[in-house]
Amino acid sequence: MKKYFSLLFVAILGGVITLASYKLFLEKPYYVTEGANENAAQTFTTNFNHAPTPALDEEGFTNAADKTVHAVVHVKNTSIATDQSVYSFMFGSGGQQRAQVGTGSGVIISPDGYIVTNNHVIENATKLEITLNNNKIYEATLVGTDPSTDIALLKIDADERLPYLAFGNSDNTKIGEWVLAVGNPFNLTSTVTAGIISAKARDLNPYDDKIQSFIQTDAAVNPGNSGGALVNTAGDLIGINTAITSQTGNYVGYSFAVPSNIAKKVVDDLLEYGNVQKGILGVSGRSLNSTIANEIGVKYTEGFYVAGVEGDSGADKAGLQEGDIIKKIDNIKIKQFSDLTGYLTSKRPGDNVQVSFERDGDYKSVKVTLTKKETYSITGLGLTVKNLSTKDKKSFGVSNGVKITKEATFYSNRNLELEGKVLISINNEPISSIDDVKEVMSSVSNGYNNRNVLVVINKNGEKERYFF
Repeated sequence: MKKYFSLLFVAILGGVITLASYKLFLEKPYYVTEGANENAAQTFTTNFNHAPTPALDEEGFTNAADKTVHAVVHVKNTSIATDQSVYSFMFGSGGQQRAQVGTGSGVIISPDGYIVTNNHVIENATKLEITLNNNKIYEATLVGTDPSTDIALLKIDADERLPYLAFGNSDNTKIGEWVLAVGNPFNLTSTVTAGIISAKARDLNPYDDKIQSFIQTDAAVNPGNSGGALVNTAGDLIGINTAITSQTGNYVGYSFAVPSNIAKKVVDDLLEYGNVQKGILGVSGRSLNSTIANEIGVKYTEGFYVAGVEGDSGADKAGLQEGDIIKKIDNIKIKQFSDLTGYLTSKRPGDNVQVSFERDGDYKSVKVTLTKKETYSITGLGLTVKNLSTKDKKSFGVSNGVKITKEATFYSNRNLELEGKVLISINNEPISSIDDVKEVMSSVSNGYNNRNVLVVINKNGEKERYFF
């Protein structure tokens, strides 16, 4: 009996050792997810060691915030409005003028008091008041403004060197990068919010003639933040907070900023030239997607399709053609139209850019010299005009004027043919270039007057006068 129990003990011990050896050295590990079903996504566990998720750089945030709040100012805009409500007319006070006050933010960009803000913050102002972070108040003067980019430049004369922010390079920003928005929402001064860059080259209204190539963030921005600073964690100014999209008018998760490269170029132009110098490539067309690619028979769904090239433009002289697909300008990848316009907005006439494009399956690259915009649409009159070329001047025997390149159906329906003729005056004001057209039309409310008089030269050198 004793021998039997000894053999049984040895057998059990051997079984335990064998099973332990198999489990330890031979059997492959497997994992089961509790509650999983056939339609659920399966979870697989690996044996890799994962590095811990890096913590947010709180010190970078605090340093950037401390650097920024002292350079962001409160902007108070006082304007005069005329009361034209039905109530005011009923009770005899119609047409009375009253002061309106609006507020926003601005960013000091030089120690001698230059401040960048939004055009809509200071629009129609009769008085501009700036409050610094230390509560000192100064009256500001308007240096210049560019409504198309919604950027304005102000100046205050302070009795001290002011804290300021240097422009960063917005082209180097990346989606997912942490940013801070600093401004004065709801008159709450020196407010800092944090978020990430959600998108770049965002166009909120493709049918608007304003230049829109915004940086989109999820940093909280509300009324009063307009004109304030968008900075990275190094404290570099990478954008001017400008807009939100919301049905309520308040922040719902998206905010938009004018990229610093665009804002800096506008500021530099206003200081050097008094107006904004806009360099154009000289192409027209549209962004690609699957639908458009199928329509025009190309395989690409990203890029800018060239539907037309303006004569004598930089693109024309460099050899760009209809049907080309622009994929890159300098080091900027072109996925959509706003990528193209956003980058070109930071350039001037005479600047050179390297344009890379696809043509019939071949990848090409050419240097293009940007030119000044030579065409202008007179919205109120339904005409498009361009500056005269040397050939035009010789052909029509004129030295001044603009050539009418397109007319609205209004003219053809009335058997009026203005297209192809040279416009030499509007309302008795001589026209030498499209700049003259802009100036004359700016004095005509909505493009119309009691009577607009156009004088044109036809191909026979004869003057024709039209009344509208």
